[in-house]
Amino acid sequence: MSAARPHPPPAPSVTRTGPAVTPIAFVLAIVEAYARQHRSPAKALEIAQIAPSSLHDPSARITAAQMERISAAAMQELDDEALGWFSRRLPWGSYGMLARASISAPSLERAMRRWCRHHGLLADDITLQLTHNGTHATVSITEQRDLGVLREFCLVSVLRNIHGLACWLIDSRLPLLGATFPFAAPPHHDVYRILFPAPTTFLAQCASIRFDATYLTLPLRRDETALNQMLQRALPLTVLQYRRDRILAQRVRQIFQNHPDQIHNADTLATQLHVSSRTLHRQLGEEGTSLQALKDEMRQARARELLLRSARPIKQVAQATGFRNEKSFMRAFRGWTGLSPAEFRRRANGAV
Repeated sequence: MSAARPHPPPAPSVTRTGPAVTPIAFVLAIVEAYARQHRSPAKALEIAQIAPSSLHDPSARITAAQMERISAAAMQELDDEALGWFSRRLPWGSYGMLARASISAPSLERAMRRWCRHHGLLADDITLQLTHNGTHATVSITEQRDLGVLREFCLVSVLRNIHGLACWLIDSRLPLLGATFPFAAPPHHDVYRILFPAPTTFLAQCASIRFDATYLTLPLRRDETALNQMLQRALPLTVLQYRRDRILAQRVRQIFQNHPDQIHNADTLATQLHVSSRTLHRQLGEEGTSLQALKDEMRQARARELLLRSARPIKQVAQATGFRNEKSFMRAFRGWTGLSPAEFRRRANGAV
């Protein structure tokens, strides 16, 4: 995606630091796009500092920076932002046009629906669809024709693009809950843990990514100025990791609500949320809360529900809300409500 059409920087400016995890198979897909136009990929390989000999090594890997450079060079040289995936080229600026059409949407859901719909106007080889059931949202791809040897690279790239755009639009991490692909696990399947950090299923019915539907309600945090800046160098959009998760506190609450009887600590929560415990504490602080505050909120709500809707003894209510003993529960409950659990239950039931 780009608003302009700058010449690729010279090869010496390429930074090759960072882990080399991108499989050479994706580079071979770009080389295939050149072959279909009867052109040589030599210049693009030189810009990305990829040795031609590595094309013959199935186990070879390159860095994200190298992948960005060869992709940008190829898109410009071939004048095809789809890099040969579809039956017709997507001229330089096509994806920028889709982003511009989406940025005025009032919510992420509307923006993603626009993107999916407008993508079909550019290329009818695949159909993108956003669906949700109120809890989970899914972006799925239906293949309308045989994508051939570029199938994997196409499906991976399209899903990475829309996921990256969604993160950029709301300026937030958008953690994935799962990803599926309709082909067998490739030899480089280990890289999918990085491309799609969530449980990944191969030999599925279609390619898709799944995430918490709550993100769809978030407003966009980008404007035309930000878009113009992003379009000058959009490829990092697909690899940029956003530190902030704008609904992290809400996601913690949801875990508490879904599993009220489990013991939740920073380490177990961080694992479920795919962040470090340090990041969990920091981001909750940025949202004006803390893990302890959310625990107390959950415990109080759970305690009120059990006192009002059950006849459980106070000791059992204390255990069900995560307290070690009845005494500590009674002290905490009085701090929340100004009443003892027994007094709260009597008043709620209309007893004098």
